[in-house]
Amino acid sequence: MFGTDIYHIIASFMIYSMIGWLVESIYMSICNRKLTNRGFAKGPFCPIYGFGGVLGYLILHPLEGRYIELYIAGAVIATLFEFLVGKLMLVLFGEIWWDYNDKPFNYKGIVCLESTIAWGFYAVIIIMYLNRKIIGFIDRYSYENGILVCKILMVVASFDIVFHLFRALHWNIEKYRQKIKDTYELFRARWY
Repeated sequence: MFGTDIYHIIASFMIYSMIGWLVESIYMSICNRKLTNRGFAKGPFCPIYGFGGVLGYLILHPLEGRYIELYIAGAVIATLFEFLVGKLMLVLFGEIWWDYNDKPFNYKGIVCLESTIAWGFYAVIIIMYLNRKIIGFIDRYSYENGILVCKILMVVASFDIVFHLFRALHWNIEKYRQKIKDTYELFRARWY
């Protein structure tokens, strides 16, 4: 798929999600002058950066070496992605988990010129440098160990995200926990 395999896509997604969380948490900690977790959940994982990093690479890698085109395309595509995610969050949660209203040249507090400029630089960094390093890091370990680590990280991140998604949507976790347990017991009784 796009010149790579699903294992490298998933592993890259996990790494970009953690790098994005780290960069944004450091940036916001400096801005807020206190430690700030910028992830949706408790763990060091920001899926929007995972999707952005992987999709950005898959879409933009044909522009490798053409810096100006890469910068402009990266800035536009990432800003559009941020806008669409913001609109989706408004529909799902009734709020957006970032606010650019205090930034100059913002649109409805969802996107702003400052971020658009940064997205362009991130696109150049990802395509020209970072993705190569991430793939090299992934390839440094055996396929079997990499799959195991990806599975563990996906399970832990999924539980963390689902738990906090339930809280964000104000769903009764106990009610759903019992329903999931009952469904599992029914499945188990049929197949074991």
